[in-house]
This record gives sequence, structure tokens and C-alpha cells, in this order.
Amino acid sequence: MTETWRKKAGVAWEKAKRAPALACRKMWRVGKDDPRRAIHAVKVGLALTLVSMLYLLEPLFEGIGQNAIWAVMTVVVVLEFTAGATLCKGLNRGLGTILAGSLAFLIEFIAEATGQVGRAIFIGCAVFIIGAAATYLRFLPYVKKNYDYGVVIFLLTFNLITVSSFRVSNVMRIAHERFITIAIGCGICLFMSLLVFPIWSGQDLHNSTVNKLQGLANSIEVCVNEYFSDEAVTEAREESDDEEKSCDEDPIYKGYKAVLDSKSTDETLALYASWEPRHSRHCRYPWQQYVKVGAALRRFSYTVVALHGCLQTEIQAPKSCRALFKDPCVRLANEVSRVLIELATSIEGRRHCSPELLSDHLHDALQDLNKAFKSQPRLFLGSNGSQVSNMLAVAAAQARQQKEREEATGGGGGVALSSAKTDTSALREWKRTRSKKESGERKVLRPQLSKIAMLTCSLEFCEALPFAAFASLLVETVARLDSVMEEVEELGRVACFKEYKRGGEDDVVVTVKCETPRVNVCLHNLPSHGVD
Repeated sequence: MTETWRKKAGVAWEKAKRAPALACRKMWRVGKDDPRRAIHAVKVGLALTLVSMLYLLEPLFEGIGQNAIWAVMTVVVVLEFTAGATLCKGLNRGLGTILAGSLAFLIEFIAEATGQVGRAIFIGCAVFIIGAAATYLRFLPYVKKNYDYGVVIFLLTFNLITVSSFRVSNVMRIAHERFITIAIGCGICLFMSLLVFPIWSGQDLHNSTVNKLQGLANSIEVCVNEYFSDEAVTEAREESDDEEKSCDEDPIYKGYKAVLDSKSTDETLALYASWEPRHSRHCRYPWQQYVKVGAALRRFSYTVVALHGCLQTEIQAPKSCRALFKDPCVRLANEVSRVLIELATSIEGRRHCSPELLSDHLHDALQDLNKAFKSQPRLFLGSNGSQVSNMLAVAAAQARQQKEREEATGGGGGVALSSAKTDTSALREWKRTRSKKESGERKVLRPQLSKIAMLTCSLEFCEALPFAAFASLLVETVARLDSVMEEVEELGRVACFKEYKRGGEDDVVVTVKCETPRVNVCLHNLPSHGVD
């Protein structure tokens, strides 16, 4: 027992010694991933230092007094990572404070004419009605999305002023000082967010959309290349239970995970971007259209998740089967990745799509895969496809005839005995009939079993079923790519993207926009055997 505790203490000591170095590495990694986080931390520290001057400098403290603490609280609560988030919370706080103060003064003015008892009753009723109404307003979707923080500040300020006015005579001066300190805190937050290394929510949303397109393109390309590499498929199946590795190192997983987890982030960034002022000629964008592009990418990424799952299934198509279709599948995946990369480039450069995006390369890749399927009919239908169908029909017909014969003879498996035959001869006759029937059933059952065995042996396409699932998912990515292209084209149209220029600056501007008809994927032209 003592030895066990000694080992546990040693392990705990080793972890404690490694903890500082591990914490430093994590902190360095956070700043390395996004250096703006370190800049934001410095901005918050500087803002708190500035607002603390209201306490530290004697002239400022004498003018404001103890209410200076509200300025510090405002900076801590309002100053956010992006300018849009700071504007949203700052304006909500200011608007809520002004409305609450105005309403509280109105309530106080009316309550003064009702006497001491009537004043208390009136204030209590006003607090109940205003509190219930404001809380109910928070459930409205539009208010909850845009002004939820402002309603909370309204409730807090209204109750503080209204209730404290019953016992404090100089509530007007207190409210005035509190409003000034909150305004000072909001002003410092807006100054630090808009003028000192500003971080824009709209630009974050724009870059996030580009990164998601590039990540999906890389995921599809790597996934297909690994599927046709026997060693990669084996390793993926062996490491499917290693969650930490799949999260941190698998490029396929990282590509589509960023898309699947982006719904709430996209909506939040779009909301904050709508609050931001115009800071460049590119900032007046339809931010909600970016949210629609993200939704189309999530629908597209579901097929990428399923493709990745094909690498980790226990039942895999033989290497010889995969080798037959390697070239057309790899070419199709490369074409899909090329389209996604071009869409990302067009959004990043704020220009319309390249005319080459609408070329016939994707359609040709689909036709090559179609021809490859048609060239291997035995792989998906078996060597005797018509014989398999005939055997199935014969087995079904014989089973139906046998069932009708049983119903005609009594249904239960015995011969209907006449009530008049009760002697030993009747019993012998029944046994003889029963033995004949059982022998007939065995004769009928034996060929059925042999035919079922023949049918099982002829199902050669079972080996190709895993690949058929993979190929159908690959074709599904092409079909879902169309909706992504539509949303990106709509984004370019409503955001007034510039025209695509072929080559350098001196080349002629191509006037073909993304509204040019695309190559429609005709899924009904795919082979009707194996990948319907």
C-alpha cells in the first residue's frame, strides 16, 4: 500500500514539474495561431489603465467620486475582440442606460404626487410591470439576437434608480454621475476598438469562408488519394479509434470539422459585422449571404464526412478492384478540388469566378468514371447476372406453390382425418401419408437449398459494394457542388465583385460573370448497375 502511494506521489510530482513548461507552450501556441489575441490583450490592459486614472488622479476622483467604478466595469464588460462586438455591446449599454434613466425619472415624477404610501405602491407596481414586460421582450427573436444585452442593462439600471430613489433624495445627481462614467468607459472601449489596431468581424467572416473552401478542397483530394493507397487505408482503419490523432493531425478531419463547427460563429460574425462602420471600400457587404454560403458548405461537407468514413470501415474493397477505377476517381476529385479552390480565390480577391471554372473538365471526369463502370459489368452484376435473377424467381415460385399445397391439405402440417376413422387402420393410414409428405418436402427443400447456395456463391459483387458506396459519394459531391457555386455566384452579384481579369493588368477584362450557365451534372447518365 505504501509503495502504491509512493508511485502516485512520484507521478504527481512529475506532472507538477512539467506543468509550467506545458502551460507556457500552450500560451505560446495560442498567440502563434492568431497574433491578434496578444494585441487584444495589450489593448484591454491599456484601456483598464486609462479608466483607472479616474480613481488614481485626485482631480478626476473629486469630480466623479465613487461612481468611477462604473467606468471600470463598463470597460471590462464592453471591450470585445472585434470592433463589431464592441460596438454592439457599447451601443446596447448606452441605449439601455438612457432609456432606463428616462423611464425611471418619469416614474419618480409621477410617484411624488401620490404620498409616501402611494409612492411605495406605485414604485412596486412599476417595477413589476416594467420588469415583466422587458423580460418578455427578450424572448422575441429579433430582440434576443440584436438587443438582448441592452435589455438586461435597461432592467438593471431602471431598478437601481427607481428603487434607490425611494430612500435617496439626490438620486438625480447619482444617475447623472453614473451616466457620465458609463459614457467615459464606452468611449475608451470604442477608441481602443476602432482606432488602435482594429479587428473587424466582417474581415474575419470573409477570411473564414475562404479558409473553409480551401480546407474542403484539401480534404477531398487527400481522402481520395488515401483511399487508393492500400497502406493509407490500413493505417486509417487502425487509427480510427485514436481521437486525439484524428483531431490534431488528420488533414481530412480538420478540413471538414472547421466547416461543421462554423454555424454559430458565422452567424455571430455576420451580426457583429452589420454593426461596424464603413472602414474601406470593401466593407459594405451582404454579410448574411456569407452565412448562406456557409450553410451550403456544411451540406457539402456531409459527403466529405461519409467519404472519410469509407477509409475507416472494416469491410474494404480489394486493392485490385480499387485499382481499376483509380484514375477516373482521382481525376474527378481533383476537378472538384480545383472548383473549390477557384471559388475560394474569387471570394478572396473579391472578383467574379473564372470562366475556366465553367469548362467541361468536370463533366469529362464524370464521363470517364461512367465509362470505367460500364467496362466492368461483371464486377457489379456478377458473372451470371441473368441466371441469378432466374434462380431468385424460381425459388420464389416454388416457395409459393409449397405454401398453397400446405393450405390445401390443412395448413398445419398434418392430413385432415375423418371423424369416422377412429380404428388402428386409420392411424396407420395417417402415418403413411405423413411419411410421404415429409419425403416430398425434403425433395422440394433440397433443390431450394442448393439453389440458395449457388446464389450465394455467385454474389461476386459483394466485394465491390464498399467501392460502389465510395464512388456514389464521390458523385454526390459533384451534385452538391452546384449549390455551393450558386451561393458564391449570388454573393458576387449582390456584393458587386469586380470582373475577372485574365492574366495581368493589361489584359482585356472578361465580361462573363458567374451567371453564365454552368455544366449541369446529369446523374441519370451514370451506369444503372452498381451506382444508381
